[in-house]
Amino acid sequence: MYRGASVGVVIPAYNEEGFVGDVIREMPGYVDRIYAIDDRSTDGTRAEIREAAREDAIGNAGRVDEAGERLAADGGASALATRATVGDAIGRVVPIEHRENRGAGGAIKTGYLAALADGVDATVTVDADGQMDLCQMQRLLDPIVEGEADYTKGNRLLSREYRAAMPRFRLVGNATLTFLTKIASGYWKTMDPQNGYTAISHDALAAIDVPALYEYYGYCNDLLVKLNVHGMRVADVAMPAVYGEEESSITYSRYVPKVSLLLLRDFLWRLRTKYLVLDCHPLALLYLFGAATAATAVLGAGTALGSAFSSGGVPAVRVATSLLLLVAGIGFLLLAMVFDMAESEPLETQVR
Repeated sequence: MYRGASVGVVIPAYNEEGFVGDVIREMPGYVDRIYAIDDRSTDGTRAEIREAAREDAIGNAGRVDEAGERLAADGGASALATRATVGDAIGRVVPIEHRENRGAGGAIKTGYLAALADGVDATVTVDADGQMDLCQMQRLLDPIVEGEADYTKGNRLLSREYRAAMPRFRLVGNATLTFLTKIASGYWKTMDPQNGYTAISHDALAAIDVPALYEYYGYCNDLLVKLNVHGMRVADVAMPAVYGEEESSITYSRYVPKVSLLLLRDFLWRLRTKYLVLDCHPLALLYLFGAATAATAVLGAGTALGSAFSSGGVPAVRVATSLLLLVAGIGFLLLAMVFDMAESEPLETQVR
């Protein structure tokens, strides 16, 4: 228990032999449940999870565990049973094995379903590669326990010292996805959306449709969009970037385009759901009108260029019209973004 709240930690693991055991053994004593998900690893990850769990159980012998000794027979447990095998708890560790590889997001979803079924008050996600400083976990939990946030996430970009530890190619990719996620999610002050060190309250987890969350990398971006639609408060918590011997499995040349398409779909879904279905708000129409105007300008410019090749010149009126429409379209889009920022501003905070 942490300040009266039960705490669960989800550890997604795929081929993390040599790392995941240390993460489990170093878990703070106030953590009540550790959901260690083996995502069909092909190395010794599964065995290492169980061995570390036994060592952790011996080290914590006699502790009082009130986070729940079972997976309740509710919707969360039912959804979990269709995708994974849940082993008997070894002390506070619940070993879970996927029947097929589902990616990082899929493993997080499995852990979230288990935490929901157990009724855990706050659920933290921690990577199995040892990149995350477990001493910082309290800083993620404090805003949730104090009722100031529904979801907290680490942010490695809030200080120059933290950014300096991040490899440059990761920093560029992160900055690109940060900008796109701001637009898609509506959380305009939120940065470093790829940071997997997060905590979420039970109420926030219950509000979103966990089984419908995106799987594989990009799940954290998709989750932010879902949280915004449900009006959840998000806190960015300054965290150091830690990189050691582990190797990233992300190929940015494929990752960034794929997640960018996901964010475009999420953005359109958010506008429709939040501003048209749940509420009748002119912001969605302003976005759509701006995009339509800008697109009309681009098409007009294309037609004008086609005429230029065939006739040898472009009428000045057509050029001016296209330019005016483009400026107007961009103006409408910027105005929509300003209104969007104002709508979500009360839902955002930063902890340095």
